[in-house]
Formats: sequence, structure tokens, C-alpha cells
Amino acid sequence: MAPSSPSRGPARWLATLVASARTLAYDLMLFYKGNQSGEIPGILPGPPTEHKGDYYWWEGGAMMGTYIDYWFLTGDTSYNHVIEEGMLHQTGPNYDYMPPNHTASLGNDDQGFWGMSAMLAAENKFPNPPEDKPQWLALAQGVFHTQASPERHDNTCNGGLRWQVPPTNAGYNYKNTIANACFFNLGARLARYTSNATYAEWATKTFEWLWNVQYIDHKDWRVYDGGHVEHNCTDINKAQFSYNAGLLLQGAAFMYNYTNGSTVWEDRVDNLLKGIKRDFFENDIAFELPCEGRRGCTPDMLTFKGYVHRWLSVVTKLAPKTADIILPMLRTSAEAAARQCTGGETGRRCGFYWAEGVYVDPAVDKTSGAGEAMNVLAAVSSLLITEAPPPATNATGISKGDNNAGSRSRGASEPLEPITTADRAGASILTMLILAGFIGTWGWMSIGD
Repeated sequence: MAPSSPSRGPARWLATLVASARTLAYDLMLFYKGNQSGEIPGILPGPPTEHKGDYYWWEGGAMMGTYIDYWFLTGDTSYNHVIEEGMLHQTGPNYDYMPPNHTASLGNDDQGFWGMSAMLAAENKFPNPPEDKPQWLALAQGVFHTQASPERHDNTCNGGLRWQVPPTNAGYNYKNTIANACFFNLGARLARYTSNATYAEWATKTFEWLWNVQYIDHKDWRVYDGGHVEHNCTDINKAQFSYNAGLLLQGAAFMYNYTNGSTVWEDRVDNLLKGIKRDFFENDIAFELPCEGRRGCTPDMLTFKGYVHRWLSVVTKLAPKTADIILPMLRTSAEAAARQCTGGETGRRCGFYWAEGVYVDPAVDKTSGAGEAMNVLAAVSSLLITEAPPPATNATGISKGDNNAGSRSRGASEPLEPITTADRAGASILTMLILAGFIGTWGWMSIGD
């Protein structure tokens, strides 16, 4: 069943998008075991270091975020109980996403992804947990406050978070973009949601550190991976990963919106977007630059395309001027993503290599395919962003915060100043025509198993 184009029927087009996303969400959930008896809620099978599966702890948090966006954009509540259960199970005893099973191997980026999914739940007005459970906004604050702790920051490289939290972890001597990008992104979003300037100050300070250490190239805004403290972070690993640039762009858009259109943040949004389009959307199709051309992507990298689609779609709500660039790019990329989902027994299993136009079995990268499925779900469902409101704030949201969140963990920072109920004006909701043209090959996705 081929969908009609928007020009022939916008309602039918939207219905087909929702049906396609619904099928993709069902297929992705088949990889998840956390809702089965004896399994652990919130995580995908893994970690690979223990020979339990392909996926690390943080990728479960990323999957929860993908389903939070899926629910927000489609209205399908089928997986809400799975999301709530998984998100709450992994909070840890101090409600800051530092569960004992993972604290010994914790990276700031690992914790950050769970915190960003909690923040997303608050922004999307995902149904609140029971009152006796930690709330979404408070969980996001708990993550941020523990990462703002003095013990997570030192003077090496003139500041910045280290990649790893425990000093015994391999990589503790590495200060990288992803750890700081998660912290920056979460701070920017908390600033906009709460109107608490302390979050904005941390976000600004973190972005400027990344700029000053030249993890963001000053000429063409390429975003690099990181450097080692013993070299004062001057031995920059110039590998480029799409999720680094995507997180910085989305965070910059939140700051642009929070500051009511600051020219400083506008310039950062414009330049980061230009770099992402240049480096990670070859012919407007998502392409993971450091690994895709040589079939050398790790299980982590095989999940990045979906995050970037989700984050870019939100940028159009926070900085509407970007929509004319982002939306056509996301549509072209999603078309390519859906077109290659023709594998497996169902004839709709998805691979990673969208630009090739043909299904490539995830086995080529020695993974089960959960990341590949998550990417396409995100790409398809994100096209519904044109019908969605912008992220909520304290003025419009339903989630309760906790100014002392994270304080029970060792080394947590001092509580922030009380959050006021005042709220900065959000970006105006962009009114736009339904995108012309659509994906003629998606009809099969709305058909059952």
C-alpha cells in the first residue's frame, strides 16, 4: 500500500507516517528484553565486555529517549509502561542515573544520555511517574548537579569534564567532546525549562571551553573528538562523529531560544548547522563520516544517525529560521532510510547504509541490528515534528523539579538557587506548509507482520 503524497492528501500522508513509525517501533521493541521475566528493565542486551550482547548501558537510555519522542510525535501509548519502567529502574538509589551496577564503569557521557532522556520526558510532557517515585525534571537535574560537582572538574586543560568518572577507568585521562556536549546540552535545556541562570552560565562556560580548547575548529566548525590531559588536550583526535556536532547544535539552539535570539548563539547555530550538513549529510542523506565508507562502524556509531535526526528536528522548533534547511534534509534522509528496510524474514528489517539504497545485513558489522532499527524509527517519526509544539518549560510543562537533586551522591555540587516560576518567551511556533513530496516506498511498512 503506497502512501499518497502531501499534495494529494495531507491527512493521509500524516496517517501513513504514523503507521510507518508504529511498525518500526514494534520491530525495534523485538530487540528489547527488559520487559521479560528475569531480565533487567531499561537496557538492551549487553554489555559486550561481559559477552551478554552488543550494547552498552547508555544505549538503553538512548532507546528510552527514542520512544519518548515516538510517543510525543505519534500519540501511540503502547510502550509508555516499558519506558517508565526502564527509566525508573536505572535511576540508582540517589535518583541521578548512577546505579551501583554501572557506577564503577561510568562515563560522564553514559550518565548524560540517561539525563537527557529524563529531560526529554519533561519537555515532551511524558506522563509523570507515581508521586512516590522520582520525577523526570528532578532526574535530569540530578544528573546535571552531580556532573557540576567540583570533583568532576579540575584545572587540567583549563577545565572541562573528563570522559570517565572513576579515576581507575581507562580513558580517565581523556577530556572529550561527547562528555562535555552532554553536559552543555543538558544545562542549556534546564536553563530554558527552569529560567535558572546558573544552568545557562554552566552551559555557556562549557561551550566556550570546547571552543577555546579547539575541539571545535575555528575555521570551518568541524567538531573533533578530544585530547589527553597529559598533553594539555593539545593532541586533538580529529575524528568527527555526528552525535558530537548534533548535541552541540541542539544545545546551541536551546540557548538561542533561551536568550531570545542572541546573535552570539545565532552565529553558533548557523555555523554548526552548516558543518553538519557538509560533513554528515552526503547528498542530504545521513552518513557517519569516520566509519561508514569503510564498513568500520562500532555498535555505538551505528546508533548515531537516529539521534541526529531527532535533535535536528527539535532545532527547527527552537530556531525556526533553520527549518528551510533542516526539514528537506531530514525528509530526503528518511526516504533513503526507509527505502533500504527490506531485509529479514519480514522483508522490512533495516540496515545502516542508507545512501546505498539497498539493505545491508547488520551482521556485516557484527551487531544484532537494534541500533539500525532505532535510527530508522527516529528518522521516520521525526518528520512529524511539523505538527508538534515546541519543548515545554516550567510555564507549560507538568514535571516537578528538585533543587537538591543529586545532592545525596558523593561530591554533588551545592544546590542551585531556587528555581523561579518565571519563564522566558519561547520561539514562536513555525507555521509551514506540509512538505511537498513523500516516500513512495513506505506503504509496505504500514502492513502488519
